[in-house]
Order: sequence, then structure tokens, then C-alpha cells
Amino acid sequence: MSDTSKHKPSVSLDNLPDLMTIREVSELLRVSPLTIKRWGKKGKLPAIRINSRGDRRYKKEVILRLLGENKEE
Repeated sequence: MSDTSKHKPSVSLDNLPDLMTIREVSELLRVSPLTIKRWGKKGKLPAIRINSRGDRRYKKEVILRLLGENKEE
């Protein structure tokens, strides 16, 4: 088995971008992308829709709040 980035999340709490993709959020929270979409439909994790396709992006502040992090900047 090759050593791929599969086991290394591309994002961590130390370097979160302001807006995150479904994949980045799912890797960070260690849940499936489908779970992220379900949480959005339930209002647990609101998404920002961008472009004509309606791609989802998630705010860093919302992810930190979900994790119980209270980072005041």
C-alpha cells in the first residue's frame, strides 16, 4: 500500500482557510461528505452557495464553533 495523502488531512485547525469545501470539512471532522450535506439541510452546518453550480463553502468560524473552539481574533 502506498503512502498517500489519504491519511493526512489537507487542513488542520492551525491552517484553516476562511472558506472551506465539503471535502476539506469532511476530512477535518472525519465524517463523509454526505454527512456534511445532511447537516447543512438540517441547519447544523450552514453553507454559502457560490457560482452557477451552487457549490457549497463553509465559514471557518462556523466550523470552529461546531468543534467548540472559541477563537476570538
